[in-house]
Parts: sequence; C-alpha cells; structure tokens
Amino acid sequence: MELQGASTSGMSDVSATLRSAKLAKSQQEQEGKAALQLLDSASDVPKASSANPSLGSTIDTFA
Repeated sequence: MELQGASTSGMSDVSATLRSAKLAKSQQEQEGKAALQLLDSASDVPKASSANPSLGSTIDTFA
C-alpha cells in the first residue's frame, strides 16, 4: 500500500512540474511577442534630423 501512495505523490510532483513548465513557456512566448511589438513600434518613429546637416559637426571645447 505504501508503494501506491509514494507512486501517486510522485506522479503529482511530475504533473505539477509539467504544469509549471507549460506556464513558464506560455509566459516566455507572451513576453517575446510583446518585445517584438515594441521593436516594431519603435521602428516607425521618425529619426530626428536637422535642416542644416553640418549643425553639430563642430564642437567648441573652450568655454
């Protein structure tokens, strides 16, 4: 009888571990999708540009 009890609790440990692994995988997939969406939205932002491209090319180091 003790062997059945040990076997049953061992199976519940495996079941809990499997369930935990599935939840972790699901969480990682959701975070990955969110990261890709963030990268896609950032690529649509226009880059700052100046009307004068030489502006900022010289730095005055004397104050």
